[in-house]
Amino acid sequence: MRNLPRLLALALCAALLALPAAMAEGAEEQAAASDTLAMLSVDAGEKVIPPQYAVPDYVVRLIEVARGEIGYVEEKNGLTKYGTWAGYPMAEWCAEFQCWCVNRVDQLYGTRLLNRVYPNYSGTNVGRNWFIDQGRYIARSGNLPGYGAQWWKGSDRAIPANGYIPQPGDWMFLSDNASYDTSHVALVEYCAYDEAGRVRVHVIEGNNVLKPAPQGVERNDYPLDSWRILGYGTVYDLADWTLKYGHSGPKVKELQQELVQAGLLEERYTTGKFGAITQDCIKAVQRQYGILETGIANLETRMALRKMAAQNRAVTSAP
Repeated sequence: MRNLPRLLALALCAALLALPAAMAEGAEEQAAASDTLAMLSVDAGEKVIPPQYAVPDYVVRLIEVARGEIGYVEEKNGLTKYGTWAGYPMAEWCAEFQCWCVNRVDQLYGTRLLNRVYPNYSGTNVGRNWFIDQGRYIARSGNLPGYGAQWWKGSDRAIPANGYIPQPGDWMFLSDNASYDTSHVALVEYCAYDEAGRVRVHVIEGNNVLKPAPQGVERNDYPLDSWRILGYGTVYDLADWTLKYGHSGPKVKELQQELVQAGLLEERYTTGKFGAITQDCIKAVQRQYGILETGIANLETRMALRKMAAQNRAVTSAP
């Protein structure tokens, strides 16, 4: 028993040495995020909201590049280096600015972010729709036009209006009317509570057409509940949404994989396209659980499908 303290000490050392490398990598990302937050230009009376998720290195680099462009203004004829790079020298260049920054990170660090993590685009709604197609978009209202209600991924909790605090590196899409068409896009730098306790989203943006006279590349901030904010193209896949016939993309493929796990769909039909076969499978789930047979995979149906898949796995794995 006299050696117990020594044995405990040795055990503790062994446990510390056995910590997975992933934790070390996570610590490095958090350190990078802390450095990024330390460089913020925080307004007096504001309290920064720490990011809920680890900030990837590429986001830190993207924000650094965007910060380096603050103060840039277009020439008198509307010419910008961002529009020139994109092939549209006189473009209204809010999207071109952000895509240029992503491309600059790729050039400096050998990453492959453009058209993989972030879109390369110029047209109205193209960037927002790209994030939706990638399965990484959260509508500020909690209701995605053309799809319906959204909920937190892997849960049964609906996303309320203004329920998502955007993370550094998210792209915020805004409109100047009620059409749901995007008029502007901005890069989220951080969020903070103001003196009244309201959440404000701080961004770096170029050519803000929502202002009477666009001011080049600058910092700006918006109330989280601003009607102008349509939603966010997110760094992480955080939300699911209602799916139906005609939809396609990674969200549909995830749905089809759940149908395979439930024993309702053959693996060869996991195409990422919501067609008649997928619709019939969804109706089978709804029929099994007494849900109205619409063939639409809403939250109630997805929860039922999850139960069915779990039950099928238990049966197939039983000895």
